[in-house]
Amino acid sequence: MNWSTFFRGRETGLGSNSRRAVILSIGVGVTALVLANVHLVYVAVTSRPDCVAHLKERGDPAVGAFRAARPSC
Repeated sequence: MNWSTFFRGRETGLGSNSRRAVILSIGVGVTALVLANVHLVYVAVTSRPDCVAHLKERGDPAVGAFRAARPSC
């Protein structure tokens, strides 16, 4: 079976409505995946997180507290 016979409905045993439903479902899934990735890139590029207080200052021996390597603020 190749793609051209699938879209024409031969050798698959699928009816016309079932074939359309499969193709529509695949299209909706691919569209949702593309839109989710576009949104992820948009948010990553446009977001600017605010400065927050660090849990640990330089030289502080507190265990389990982390600080930014190079704070931007």
